[in-house]
Amino acid sequence: MRIDLNSDLGEGFGPWSMGDDAEMLSIVTSANVACGGHASDPETMFETLSLAKARGVNVGAHPGYNDREGFGRRVIPMSPGEIGRMCAAQIGALQGIAAQVGIPVTYVKPHGALGNLAARDRDVADAIIAAVQKIDPTLAILAISGTQSEQAAREAGAPVYSEIFADRGYLSSGQLVPRGQEGAMIHDAGEAAKRLLAFLESGLMPVIDGDPIPLAAQSICVHGDSPGAVAMAREIHARLSAQGVRIARFDEG
Repeated sequence: MRIDLNSDLGEGFGPWSMGDDAEMLSIVTSANVACGGHASDPETMFETLSLAKARGVNVGAHPGYNDREGFGRRVIPMSPGEIGRMCAAQIGALQGIAAQVGIPVTYVKPHGALGNLAARDRDVADAIIAAVQKIDPTLAILAISGTQSEQAAREAGAPVYSEIFADRGYLSSGQLVPRGQEGAMIHDAGEAAKRLLAFLESGLMPVIDGDPIPLAAQSICVHGDSPGAVAMAREIHARLSAQGVRIARFDEG
């Protein structure tokens, strides 16, 4: 069995840093790099992409709402077309910096409130995927498993990989438990690793409001901005590897 580990990185801004990107990039196999919406700037992108290249980590664009104050975790009223163009601008910005580093951007994963909205709103999901395909039809979509984003990408014929979250709770709808609600976050690395191992064996994800639901996954996300992110990523990598699971980028082979 093989699985990818991904994390949201490059989420600093100017002199302000977020998380330990250097350490996370020694653990994960894919990096979702912020591209100027909810976080980041040209130099932060450059530094993050340079580290990813040095470590052989797969790189994706992580567009989000232009809302630094809310870290992209608030829905900003926009039409689907406006959302598509916002994502296109951010993806292009990351591609421009990636060209300076000499590393390809191979996929797109919407951030925070935008990703959650696209997961449940088909019009938004369709707009994002259409925008991505106009930029480069070979760009893959990293989509939350079992959601509108995943379905829209498949129906559009876009390359799509499905992800589950190591440190987030689930609802029976397949959506993530909203932040701030009980059961939204898993902080214990051992508990997160145990849940992932059980999922990889059964294909069923526990939820807070019903029976476990079937999901598919080629990638596992560990959020890079939580206080124990590095410890959790390291524990998950070690525990899965010990059980014979190979940690490798989702587009390998």
